[in-house]
Amino acid sequence: MNKFVWLIYLPLLLLLSCGLNEDCPQDINLLPMYGRVKKCNAQIESDSVFLKQCDRNHKSRKENAIHFVDRGWEYYYKNIPDTAMMRFNQAWLLDSLNADIYWGFANLVGGKGKLKESLPLFNRSIEINGTNAKVWESASNSYGQLFVQTNDINYLNITIKYLKTAIKLEANNPKTYASLTAAYTYFVQKDSARKYLKITDGLDKNAINPTVRKLIGE
Repeated sequence: MNKFVWLIYLPLLLLLSCGLNEDCPQDINLLPMYGRVKKCNAQIESDSVFLKQCDRNHKSRKENAIHFVDRGWEYYYKNIPDTAMMRFNQAWLLDSLNADIYWGFANLVGGKGKLKESLPLFNRSIEINGTNAKVWESASNSYGQLFVQTNDINYLNITIKYLKTAIKLEANNPKTYASLTAAYTYFVQKDSARKYLKITDGLDKNAINPTVRKLIGE
């Protein structure tokens, strides 16, 4: 059996063998950071065995964490969110200062419609590493959806702020410019929307949704 497959299933096997008679919090591996709950003895032992096994297979836990982050994204893009969350949690056990883990947590939580709960996770990722344009853009999606739901202008302003930060970090991404153009359509004055529409079209004329063009009057 592949050593990483073994590492993934080892905690489950240990819990099944050791936790049958113990009252353990259930399904915490489906919550970011295991829900920050107090684990039972079997779960603590499972974590310990997992970490020791990882230590035998890589030079550092940071390196091991990157492997599990990659697996998390793999399942995320395959639309298998529960397994993705498990892999991100294992990465978090190995390296709680890996910014991409919190980005993964945030995307999974936001994908379940828990937009407000996703925000501190995005912001934790940004706090650790504020140079990843894709995290700023992902966070702007949650703020933008909250604006649509609540009509709270503060959410729209933060959406625009985050998109502009993403553009500073990755200047030629038409998707980000398209999102910024769409965000400005919510204002009565459309000057900024037209400005960013022009920039977007200069990068990729197919990036703008036709509905957005109609809202701008183009």
